[in-house]
Formats: sequence, C-alpha cells, structure tokens
Amino acid sequence: MSSALTDLFPHPIVQAPMAGGVSVPRLAAAVSEAGGLGFLAAGYKTADGMYQEIKQLRGLTGRPFGVNLFMPQPEYADPAAVEVYAHQLAGEATWYETELGDPDSGRDDGYDAKLAVLLDNPVPVASFHFGVPSSDALESLRRAGTFTLVTATTPEEALAVQYAGADAVIAQGVEAGGHQGTHRDLPEQDGSGLGLLSLVAQIRETVTLPVVAAGGIMRGSQIAAVLAAGASAAQLGTAFLAAHESGAHDVHKQALTNPLYVRTELTRAFSGRPARGLVNRFLREHGPYAPAAYPEVHHLTAPLRKAAAKAGDAQGMALWSGQGHRLARELPAGQLVEILAAELDAARTALSGKGDLR
Repeated sequence: MSSALTDLFPHPIVQAPMAGGVSVPRLAAAVSEAGGLGFLAAGYKTADGMYQEIKQLRGLTGRPFGVNLFMPQPEYADPAAVEVYAHQLAGEATWYETELGDPDSGRDDGYDAKLAVLLDNPVPVASFHFGVPSSDALESLRRAGTFTLVTATTPEEALAVQYAGADAVIAQGVEAGGHQGTHRDLPEQDGSGLGLLSLVAQIRETVTLPVVAAGGIMRGSQIAAVLAAGASAAQLGTAFLAAHESGAHDVHKQALTNPLYVRTELTRAFSGRPARGLVNRFLREHGPYAPAAYPEVHHLTAPLRKAAAKAGDAQGMALWSGQGHRLARELPAGQLVEILAAELDAARTALSGKGDLR
C-alpha cells in the first residue's frame, strides 16, 4: 500500500517541511535531485508567496516534491492570558528596540487560499500539520493527482487521518524538533508525547495507512530502525537544518552542535504551542509562563525573534531542534542524502548478517 508514495523517490528519505524560511526551494530541490523527497513549508507565507516558491522549485528540479500546509486553529486562547504575557515580554521589546507584534494578526494562515492554489496547480505531494483536512479537500487533492499525508502524534489521531481519507500518516514522535503536530492543543497533555518507535508500532496496529516516521532521526541506522518497525519512509528535519542549502540563520545552524546548548525542551515560549527547541535564555525565562495561545503568541513574539536574529543573538531566537541535534552535519543536502542512504544500506546489511547467525 505504501508503493504509491515510495515510488515517487528512490530513497525512503523525506526532508521535513520547516517553516520560517528554512525549507527554501534550493533545499527541497537538492534533496529531490539526490533521490529523497524535498518539501516546501507554506506555513507563515501568503498564498502567492507559496505559489512563487513552487514555481521556483519547479525551475530547479523535475523530480517529485511536497508542500506542507498548516491547518486553521480554533479560537480558544484566553485574551487576558495573552495580555499578561505581553506585559512580561515588554522588557524584551525594550532590549531589542522593537515593538511586540499584534496577537490578532490572523489564525488561519491563509489555508483556504493556499489549498485553492494547490488544486489549481497540483503538486506531487501535500502534507498537513496541526489537524486533519476535510474529506472533501483530501478527495479533491487526490483527483488532482496529489498524494496526501497528515501528521499524527497518537494512534487516535492517526485513526482520524485514516477516516478523513488521507493517503498516508506522518507519525511524529515527541523527539521531533519544532512544533508538535497535535490535532488539539491540550495544555494538560504537555510533555506526555510518545517516543517515535513506540508511536510507529502503535499506529501500525491501529490503521492500514502507510506510515512516515518523524522525530529525532539523524543517521541512516535510525532510518533502518523505523523501517524495521513498519514505517515506509523517514522524515528528517534537524538533519537538514544544517545543510548548506537550508535557509536557517547561520547562528541557528551553529547552535546545533555548540556545546553551550546541551539539551532541548518542548516550550510554548515563542508561539503558544508546544515546540521543541534548544534551551536558551528566552526559553528558560519565559517558557514557564507562556499561555496556550497559538498563533497569538507566535504573532506577539515575531518581531522579537526577528530582531534577535538580525543581531545574531541566539539567546533570543527560536532555535527549533530535535533531540538528535548534536549529530547534525553541515553538508550539501544532496551529499547528506547520499550518506544517509549509504548508512541505511550498511545498517540493513548488518541486520541481515546478524539474522543469519545460528
């Protein structure tokens, strides 16, 4: 059942869509050209901005690629809690000589307009984060020739993905960098996410959809592990964050292996939704007090993060990163795909050899 997806690219390696300017066309093109599946991230872009990147990517490669959309978020944030957090961040605004953003800058991320673009100009693969598209939307994409994937962080969410009619599910373990793709943001469940191997096994026993495993994968041997657990492919984000073609800020890339940053945490400090990043000053000082308010907090802190990046101040940036960040390799993306594929082959050979021992 997974062949419709894996037939699109020779190596079972998917480059995760990383919003915020990381997953640029040159990165996606390099991954696809090397035999993986490159992805563009439409999150935080306008529909036209997404369309322009798709056109640029098509000019760089004729191979299949994907585009990721954020699902619109329900209105449940407490305005009073957001206001209190804004007061707490006033000192940051003074320090970075900027204004806080408007928390009411929109919550649907232009979803309908972006979906219309993908239906008018179909792409090979589309994936969705923070919820499940309607059955009608998924069926329309299928008729347009687009293969659809939806993120799930629990077996129950994977079941919802299957019921909606998606073609495959992305099993995102708690190890993953950036935002957890939970379908509902429930503060009482913070920190209770499943590890990737456990999640893949449970999802495989819950749904019949092909599974793409995501979360903390940095080496070909780990890809072999999730394939052995039942996944059809592996999705890697942090591994490509440090790639030469990545659009990540140089300070962010360097922080991945900087001994100053020894661990990651899930935090609401920057966006109001749980996201894993390197522990820095901003995360330590504000994480415990950030409300469950996405995308309000994201809009609120956007100017602060931009100013910190402009100043080259890693202590004020959202350094999204998975748990395997210390294994990051600064290489051309195509070379990284080739190395990962070689490591995968070596791991499979070693496993098959051990299996012959009596």
